[in-house]
Amino acid sequence: MKDIFDLIGRIFMATIFLYEAYDSIFYYQETKEKMTSYGLTWNQDMLLVGAIILLILGGLLLLLGYRVGLGVILLLVYWVPVTFIVHSFWNDPPTVERIQAILFMKNIAITGGLMHLWVYGSGRFSIRRLFATTRLPNRFK
Repeated sequence: MKDIFDLIGRIFMATIFLYEAYDSIFYYQETKEKMTSYGLTWNQDMLLVGAIILLILGGLLLLLGYRVGLGVILLLVYWVPVTFIVHSFWNDPPTVERIQAILFMKNIAITGGLMHLWVYGSGRFSIRRLFATTRLPNRFK
């Protein structure tokens, strides 16, 4: 049962990042405008394309369970700075401070989930484990 929950948790975590990549691609111009509103004006195209690559590559590694540690590092390189830039509730007016604090804490919880995956790995149902346990018949060796 633990292995099933490991797989489902990994799928849910990967979905967050893959959807964010899809959203950034589909609403590319709107995302650049949002970046401007947060003060990210330096080389926006490079930052956005880099973020999309990190999200897709990290999300896929997480989803497949292959090189999960690398996938987590890629996602954290994106996720942690974005959390502090976008959900800086300490700088927001009181009307939005509460919702931004909740969203900030949600992102911190996701960061904790990523760290958990980094430490404990992808579990039994992963591509990496499939490669490690697959044995070729003697005639193919």
